[in-house]
Amino acid sequence: MVATRMPLASQKFSISCALLLALCLPEIARAEVVARKSISYFDIKGRTADEIDASLNQRGPLAMGSSSHHPGATKIRFGGNATYSEAKGRCYISGVKVTVDTEIILPRWRDRRGANKQLSMIWDTLTADIRRHEDRHVEIARQHARQMEQQILALPPATDCDTLQERANEVTARETDRHDADQARFDRVEAINFQSRMRRLLYYRSRQNSQ
Repeated sequence: MVATRMPLASQKFSISCALLLALCLPEIARAEVVARKSISYFDIKGRTADEIDASLNQRGPLAMGSSSHHPGATKIRFGGNATYSEAKGRCYISGVKVTVDTEIILPRWRDRRGANKQLSMIWDTLTADIRRHEDRHVEIARQHARQMEQQILALPPATDCDTLQERANEVTARETDRHDADQARFDRVEAINFQSRMRRLLYYRSRQNSQ
């Protein structure tokens, strides 16, 4: 899992009050989370389980802060912008758009043709678990994007828009840190359970194939 921090940009504008209104009220705030996902692949070779494992260790993507290769990875980038409205000497959040771009990187086995059924079953089981793992990274990122959007939208008015922008950036930084911690926690739990999970999945898949 790779995460890149991108603070919200600022867009300011002032609204004028219609003469018929007794009070100048801020417009209803708009919120939007835009989530985009792409998938890319890296090729590996091998005609035995040991050769496949060695190829994954050699060709797999590097995660941020790690020197070891991984069988899969997810690149994550947050972005977006907030808009601000001024009315009656106060600055309000009038719109929030948070974007989260994710790229899942998965292995592709080039030597599958001619492989025996047992090795193919092991590969199918492994890659299905890798895909599930990376999809969960994507969902964690989207959850935090929604939380980021809601927290910025809930910011109270400030005396000026510069102050409100600073508060929005603080929310962005704080929620990104929480996101990073949740992703790291998920990876730790998955690593602890990997062996038992694979044994269980291989058992279920072998039972299905024998029926």
